[in-house]
Amino acid sequence: MAEKILIIDDDVDTLKLVGLMLQKQGYEISAASNGALGLAKALEERPDLVLLDVMMPDMDGYEVARRLRKNPVTSSTPILMFTAKTQLDDKVTGFEAGVDDYLTKPTHPTELQAHVRALLARSPKKASPASAAAPAEKRACVIGVFAARAGLGVSAVALNLAAAIYNRAQAEVALAEFTPGAGSLALEISSAGQKGLSDLLKANPTEITRERVQSALVPHACGVKFLFASENPREVALSAQTQQFEAIAARLSSLAHFVILDLGSGLPLFSQKILATCSERILVTDGAPNTIYRSKLMLETLNGLNIPSAAVSVVLNNRAHTEAHMTMTQAQDALAQPIVMTFMPAPELFLQGARAKTAPVLTQPANMTAQQFMKLGDMLVARQKTR
Repeated sequence: MAEKILIIDDDVDTLKLVGLMLQKQGYEISAASNGALGLAKALEERPDLVLLDVMMPDMDGYEVARRLRKNPVTSSTPILMFTAKTQLDDKVTGFEAGVDDYLTKPTHPTELQAHVRALLARSPKKASPASAAAPAEKRACVIGVFAARAGLGVSAVALNLAAAIYNRAQAEVALAEFTPGAGSLALEISSAGQKGLSDLLKANPTEITRERVQSALVPHACGVKFLFASENPREVALSAQTQQFEAIAARLSSLAHFVILDLGSGLPLFSQKILATCSERILVTDGAPNTIYRSKLMLETLNGLNIPSAAVSVVLNNRAHTEAHMTMTQAQDALAQPIVMTFMPAPELFLQGARAKTAPVLTQPANMTAQQFMKLGDMLVARQKTR
C-alpha cells in the first residue's frame, strides 16, 4: 500500500506542484489548505508523513505541529516543515514545536524526495513489521444504543449503561445524545438549554476538532462526561447533518475508553453510517407484540446494510407490568434473536435517580434492575478486553 503524505499549505500552487512531484514517486497525497482542515484530516486519515507550511492565515504551522504532537493519534507522525523562512530562530521554533525536519522553499524535487524518504524510513511505523501493524492509538469501545420506535427508554438505557460501565471499569466514559431537538438527559441530571451537540452540528465538519468536542463535554458527578442534545424541537432539522455526526463520533472515540451514543429511534442516515462503525450495538425493545415486530424489521434492515443480527445485542426494557407483553422466550422466538438482558419495571429506582439528578442505577445498587444494568456493563467491558 502506498504511503500517504498530507500536505498542509494555504498556497494552492504549492499544493499542486508538491503534490504532483510526490505522486510521481508513488505516494498517496492528501491536501489541506489551512491548519484547522489539516488537523482534521490528520486525525481522520492518519498519514505516514505531514508536509507542513509555516505561514498560514488561521493557524500557523508551529501551532499545527504542537497540536499534532499533543494528540496521541498523531504524536509520532513525522512532520517535515516546508517554508520560505530561513532564519535560525524560525527553525529552532519549528523543532521546539515538534517538527522532525526542515526544508526551505523553493526546493529541488530531488532534495524534497530525499528528505521524505529519510523521514519515512526512520518513522516508528516503519521500525518493524510488528510496529507497522500496530494501531496509532487505542480506540474507544463505541456503543450505539437505539430502538425501532420512540418511547422505549433508549436514553434511560444509555444513561444507566454509561454509569454502570464507569462503575465497573473505572475508565473514561462519554455519553453523547445524538437526538437533536429531543434531548432529555440534561433535563434529568443537569440543566435545560444545553447546546453542546447543536453547536457542533452547526459547524463545518472540518471545524469539529478533537479539542472542540472535548470542550463541549460536560462532566457529571456520576463519573460520565456528557454531550447533551437540545430539547428545542426546532433543532430536529439538524438530524440531516450526517457528516457532522460522523466527525463528532470520530473525535469522541479518541476522548474516552468507552463512548455510548444515544441514537434515539428509527434509522436516519447518520445512524446508518455510525452504526456501521460501532464496536457494539444495543437494540432496545419491549414485550409488546407490535414493538417486537418493528424490532424484527429493524434487524432485517440492518442486515441489508451489512450489519448482521449477530452484531446486535437486543435488550428487553419492560417499563410497565402488563399481561399483553410477550415473555422473554416468546420475544426471542419472534425475533429469531437472543435477548441478552431483560430490565423489569422499577419506578422507585428512576424516581430516586430523578430526585438526585443522577443515573438511577447508582442510587440503589442492590435493586434488581440496577444489578441487571451492572451485568450488561460487565459483559461489554469483558468483550472490550478481548478485542
